[in-house]
Amino acid sequence: MTAFLRRQAVPLLVLPALAAAPFLGFGDSFALTLLARAMILGMAAVSLSLLVGGAGLVSLGHAAMMGIGAYTVAALDAAGVTEGLVVLPTAVLAAALFALATGAVSLRTSGVHFIMITLAFGQMAFFTASSISTLGGDDGYTLFGRTELFGTRLLENRLGFHFLCLGLLALVWILCSALLESRFGRVLRAARENPQRVRAIGFSPYPYRLVAYVLAGAVAGLAGALLANATEFVSPAALSWSRSGELLFMVILGGMSHLYGAILGALAIVLLEEWLSHLLEYWRLAFGPLLVLSVLFLRDGLAGLPAAVLSRLPVGRATRRGGPERSGADA
Repeated sequence: MTAFLRRQAVPLLVLPALAAAPFLGFGDSFALTLLARAMILGMAAVSLSLLVGGAGLVSLGHAAMMGIGAYTVAALDAAGVTEGLVVLPTAVLAAALFALATGAVSLRTSGVHFIMITLAFGQMAFFTASSISTLGGDDGYTLFGRTELFGTRLLENRLGFHFLCLGLLALVWILCSALLESRFGRVLRAARENPQRVRAIGFSPYPYRLVAYVLAGAVAGLAGALLANATEFVSPAALSWSRSGELLFMVILGGMSHLYGAILGALAIVLLEEWLSHLLEYWRLAFGPLLVLSVLFLRDGLAGLPAAVLSRLPVGRATRRGGPERSGADA
């Protein structure tokens, strides 16, 4: 139990901090909207981290599943269906079906070929969304209102929406972590390291990877449905390859060795974008080099930063060498 708490210390601090944020000076509507967006993108980034870190599958079409979830909300809104118990499961199912159909083809490739075919499927979804004139085409679609829950406009309450996003983010992280720690996750990670050896002992990597791809797509669809409600607007930009690249960078910045790194990466990028946009007119000129430097000098991402800092302290160095701290414990 102590080892588990030590390994998961960062998310066990970050999630309560997000819960306390509205009561510590971040309770205005703008701050709550910003945090909700960060948590929603964090949810999508966690699902992508399940693929990248868990299965070794680098996808540049992950935003397509997120966009499909968002467009499902828009399509149902246009049809007059706004009940969350219908809208959210439908969005998740639509994204999962798209992931199943595209993953069944994409996962027959690997490496650069997998990256390019997921990019191609993502662009197909992007141009399809751009051509749907009933949902605004290139101009996008503005929702009549946020999704209802049990016939009430509960999601229009920004504080309630904040805690809904936080609860779903925590649930997604817990479920994905449990999945990677299970027998399924061990096979998935083994296939990432050495697929030939996995086949030699009697496991086929393909169905395991396909299940992981569909689950990641379903979570991305849920994130897309929440993002549509957060902005009350849906556009083809939600499916673009640049959004997939943004999610991928969140995973890399946070650290691919830990699922919670995706949450840290999402929070860091969303908050850094907002801070720089108020500080500089051409803030993207500074944003790019900062991201490059973070990749160069944070090899394990933000998730590995606490361990890197501790290793440079005298106590950390002595413990690593098996010095006085270890000798004292043995005594």
